[in-house]
Amino acid sequence: MSESRKDRESKDEHRPRPRAFRLDDARVAMADSEAPTRGASVVIEPQAAPIPDRPPPIEASEQEIEEAQRAGMRTRWRLKLSTLFWSGLGGLVSLGLGLWASQLIGALFEKAQALGWIGLAFAALTLFAALALAMREIAAILRQSAIAKLHADLALARATDDRDAARNLAARLCSLYERRSETARGRAEVAEAMGQIIDGRDLIDIAERALLRPLDQRAQSEIALAAKRVSMVTAISPRALLDMLFVVAQIIRLIRRVAEIYGGRPGLLGFFKLARSVAAHVAITGGMAVGDSLLQQIVGHGLASKLSARLGEGVLNGLLTARVGLSALAVCRPAPFGAEKPPGVADVAPFVLSSGRER
Repeated sequence: MSESRKDRESKDEHRPRPRAFRLDDARVAMADSEAPTRGASVVIEPQAAPIPDRPPPIEASEQEIEEAQRAGMRTRWRLKLSTLFWSGLGGLVSLGLGLWASQLIGALFEKAQALGWIGLAFAALTLFAALALAMREIAAILRQSAIAKLHADLALARATDDRDAARNLAARLCSLYERRSETARGRAEVAEAMGQIIDGRDLIDIAERALLRPLDQRAQSEIALAAKRVSMVTAISPRALLDMLFVVAQIIRLIRRVAEIYGGRPGLLGFFKLARSVAAHVAITGGMAVGDSLLQQIVGHGLASKLSARLGEGVLNGLLTARVGLSALAVCRPAPFGAEKPPGVADVAPFVLSSGRER
């Protein structure tokens, strides 16, 4: 009995014991034998994880938004007869205004020297204001381009789960709203998450919830108010021309308001570029295709047969306004919809359909 115990103890001494090793140790290698024998140690060679050749594709909705942003910011310089005509006409008008101003100032100096100096001061003030307006327009266009670039970079970083890029882009998103007091809590939350979160996609989602959720609520509220105003006014307006003018004015105001909420603040030229981006997004996503479920609600409940013609026009104008507002929200938003669900027409203008069904 004692001999068998001694034999077992001697076998235990020669039996290999489990030990720790580093995966990157050069001494770690795979054993040549296909099947390990009993009592033999198995050494596993670390294998590198396969690296994907290309990043995962970005969602189709994000590709549509980026295409619309590029379409709005793209400037095409083509030599056309119309371009030459407007360039020549603009040059002649500028020369005419300059000659008129010089003649006016000269005539004022002939009348009285004090009047001449006053006229010269007004001309200098006008020139200074024109330069300031030009600088503001350039700054607005650059700001919109930066927001569009930030949106595309965040979409790519989220798709590839790039932690380093996510940290840099989250810092850029915080700096975009550093002067707005309502984002102070969100910026503090993002700053805390940047030191704790490892996954890049999770960090972008946290930044989206903390910084953009209150802005999304404000933008959706503006869209809902604009759609309600358009529906009510066009339903009771007696003239089609007044309807058209009111709808256009509300759409212009809505686009500018949504851009201001997200930090765009477009000027005149910047608004034209932004409006082109919004129009491109509406065209890419299908115009008035507000969603199969929404169209089924309209057709299924017989909205056209239940409502009067004027009230039906008000409903359609309200839907159009909401659709344009949602396109403006998608284009002006500096981050893609990841953690948050993108809103639809039924989310921002449910009162239009509910009122129609009640009637």
